[in-house]
Amino acid sequence: MCASPASAERLQHALLRLALEWLTALAGPALAHKSSDAYLFVDTTSQGTTLRADVALRDLDAALNLDNDGNEKLTWGEVKAARPAIESYLLSGISLYGCTLRVQDFGLEQRADGVYAATRFGASCSNGWVVQANPIRYTLFAAIDPTHRAIARMQDGANAPVLRLLDPGQPQPPPVLQTSAAEVPTAASNNPVALAPAPHAESFIQEGVRHILGGFDHVLFLVCLLRPAVMVRDVSGARRQWLPVKSLGQALLPILGIVTMFTLARSITLALSAFGLVSLPSAIIEPAIALTIILTAVDNIRPIFRLPRAAITFLFGLIHGFGFAGVLAELDLPAKEFAWALLQFNIGLEIGQLALVVLAMALLYLLRQQPAYPRWVIAGGSSAAALVGVWWFAERIGALGALAS
Repeated sequence: MCASPASAERLQHALLRLALEWLTALAGPALAHKSSDAYLFVDTTSQGTTLRADVALRDLDAALNLDNDGNEKLTWGEVKAARPAIESYLLSGISLYGCTLRVQDFGLEQRADGVYAATRFGASCSNGWVVQANPIRYTLFAAIDPTHRAIARMQDGANAPVLRLLDPGQPQPPPVLQTSAAEVPTAASNNPVALAPAPHAESFIQEGVRHILGGFDHVLFLVCLLRPAVMVRDVSGARRQWLPVKSLGQALLPILGIVTMFTLARSITLALSAFGLVSLPSAIIEPAIALTIILTAVDNIRPIFRLPRAAITFLFGLIHGFGFAGVLAELDLPAKEFAWALLQFNIGLEIGQLALVVLAMALLYLLRQQPAYPRWVIAGGSSAAALVGVWWFAERIGALGALAS
């Protein structure tokens, strides 16, 4: 049974509204681009085992409400006053199987994406224990942020460091501990930990996927680039107007150019920054990323660039590449392990980006024939994206008095 023309038109308009809402809601209400991460460092020497946990103050504030005066700015006094609560919270969500943790030191660490609480724990482990699997149980923020992850770097003497990606929603079960029959486990000795081999490759591939899909400003930037890709601008008449492409092939070439240039540029600066060859502070990169969204959205409505869209994508992609660099650079890995982790991470970024592009383009291509597409998706959606970009820009330069992070 065929639908009536009126029903079909209502369905088309509903799809168009849904597309506009989805393409603009990707931004979220002033969310930062970076996914929520914590960093754990387990070091074992002849002197014993220590664990250092670096957790973002913005995440701790979400869990513990550190901002006592409610002015959306954390001070050292507020953090210092909350130290017992922070340490208690960390001990409740971080443990080293077979060991008892005790706080040794507490301070603040400036990282690429903000200020972190750096807490060092000493570990009293059972005598003669050998870890056969991941020794860390991590459950921080599981109830309030399902996207949060911890990246653990474990070093056993002079051996190569081992990396683990920890999902607080799926904590590791206790590993099998092997002790010598001649030794009685005690809680006072600290013996070296035998770490498992390197983690599966999918760990950092998954982390790359999570960062591109959870990086709302990167997603919004890509969506802004893709909105006009299924249309062509007719400038032959007195009045410029958008016309839908006649075939999918006509849209694929500009899409391929955009995706290729963004991938190339992002990969260049990601590698340069991650290897420490080029370094720009987050205070510059974060507002600059927001500015790329604003300019791209404005260009959709009224062209302001004379360069091809692919060239603009490359230039702006260089900026976005810096936004991902801090994830692995913070781990201070040897060159070989770092290069391997970086390759996996970049593969994950590509997988996530491809999934996003395919989904967005399928929806946009289906809706391109709608008369309201230029007004709702291109003009309306780009205007909404520009406003979000302005909000992010103001927030990241401190104009909104956002939480100091």
